[in-house]
Amino acid sequence: MAARSADGRRRSDTPRKGDVREQRILDAAEALLAEIGFDAMTVGGIAEGAGLSRGSLYFYFRSKPDVVSGLVARTVAALQQKSNDAAHDPAEPREAVETVMSRTRALWQEHGVVMRAATDLNRSVPEVGALWSQTAEVFIAAITRILRRAGVPEGDGPQAAGSLARALCWMIERSFYHASLAGPDELERVSAACLEVWLRTARLA
Repeated sequence: MAARSADGRRRSDTPRKGDVREQRILDAAEALLAEIGFDAMTVGGIAEGAGLSRGSLYFYFRSKPDVVSGLVARTVAALQQKSNDAAHDPAEPREAVETVMSRTRALWQEHGVVMRAATDLNRSVPEVGALWSQTAEVFIAAITRILRRAGVPEGDGPQAAGSLARALCWMIERSFYHASLAGPDELERVSAACLEVWLRTARLA
């Protein structure tokens, strides 16, 4: 069940599954992000796009940033779970790397506008920042586990699995951010390049 804010309204850092109206709000927000961007979109516009009144929207979300936070949560939840699953899968490290990269590329292809908004807003919208940091840590932990399985040592130095995983995570984020602006072909090219870097880092290429 979603938590409630101080004024008693229900809020959704993570949307409730099966709530059709809540999903319509998030779908409308994603469409507006793609069409006019975060700054220009309004609560009224989101409500209209979802076919709801402003009052109905406020039953689910407190504000525009809260809607976007819910949208980011919905979008990255699958990435968090799938990255974690791949990291714990008994498959060979190279296969695990390829699986994580394939799933990450697919998410950016389908929801690039949300991923870019999360990157842009993670410092100015605390809820988004917390979600983005959490997602990054899950991704870093998955990369670290795969690197260790590939024989990269643990430790605190620059050649240790954790240090390399952190660098790989933020390299992938920034690379995918710019590539998603250019279109699917560039995203495919950059994804292949990031995959090569990761495989070489793990001494799998």
